Amino acid sequence: MKSTGIIVAGLLAISIFSSCGLKKPVTIAEPFSASTNVPGQEYPKINPDLSVTCRVVAPEAFSVELDLCNKLYPMVQVEKGIWEVTSDPQVPGFHYYFINVDGVRISDPSSRLFYGCGLMASGIEIPEAGVDYYLENNVPHGEVRMQRYWSDLTQTWRICYVYTPAEYDSDPDKRYPVLYLQHGGGEDETGWSNQGRMDNIMDNLIARGQAVPMIVVMDRGYATLANSQDSVTSRNMFDFTAFEWVVVQELIPMIDAGYRTLAERNKRAIAGLSMGGFQSWSIGLSHKDLFAYVGGFSGSGMAAYPENYPASLNDQMRLLYVSTGTAESEQMYAGVKAFHDMLDSNGVNHIYYESPGTAHEWLTWRRSLGQFAVLLFK
Repeated sequence: MKSTGIIVAGLLAISIFSSCGLKKPVTIAEPFSASTNVPGQEYPKINPDLSVTCRVVAPEAFSVELDLCNKLYPMVQVEKGIWEVTSDPQVPGFHYYFINVDGVRISDPSSRLFYGCGLMASGIEIPEAGVDYYLENNVPHGEVRMQRYWSDLTQTWRICYVYTPAEYDSDPDKRYPVLYLQHGGGEDETGWSNQGRMDNIMDNLIARGQAVPMIVVMDRGYATLANSQDSVTSRNMFDFTAFEWVVVQELIPMIDAGYRTLAERNKRAIAGLSMGGFQSWSIGLSHKDLFAYVGGFSGSGMAAYPENYPASLNDQMRLLYVSTGTAESEQMYAGVKAFHDMLDSNGVNHIYYESPGTAHEWLTWRRSLGQFAVLLFK
């Protein structure tokens, strides 16, 4: 297990997130259409200073606004019925956005849609200079498979997404460790592959020999037990008992039965972002017989209960990982930092990382996954 400490920004540039010759990142010389646009759509455009120019056709509208990263930008008509605005420069990475037309918030018809904020939302990818670890490179690619399974606990069909490394089908005798990777609140099981580009991250790390080939399982982080009025229920927003039961009693056995896994605790990890990070700490440490690695990205355990995190974890767990963004909201940053400080005070070995310049957003979590995956199963 790695010793307690902060992975500093310098390590980012040197190791995991450097280009390493896979694909030379493009320098922005002039505005170009965002990669997240619907094919054939010119706008939104990303400008050399990373500002965004958005254009919307709304001939009957009286007022149109761009809602990007919690800031409203009033749009003006550049031609009759064609509204346009240019935003402030944006932080690289993936961001949700909306269009407000006469006070009604809608998705941009020119953007692909992503499930986030509890609904289907527009999204825009702002390029990050000098970095390509989450881009699609000329390396062997794995697959993200949609896996349906019946849940007796919820009496419903559930769907999880399963990443298998590029070599999975070509080596039918080989078995693999498994990372269970959870999304955040308001998102779902598609988030890590669509917004997080998890498959590109894993493909690139495995191709460079930095990460062990592994299976990654992404399930929906919500569950309601059948006949829940007679079961364990709570109004506590942090009570994920039903989901924990699904993971332990149904999801893991289903994955071990249907995929070539190494079905032992030292070959099994759980991690997640925000809400999924809290779930991972709770489930992982409650089931140390199942998991030897736990990670929380902008999501952690409960600093208010230090007795739940004794120094004996050093002998029980192979890796504990905590991360946050330096530009997170004050409350979010303080909560994760307090958890890290509590682990330090208790003498619990862990990796702590602060993503420079990023907030509660996918670039924080992509960076965290890139680091976490490199540390697993070695």
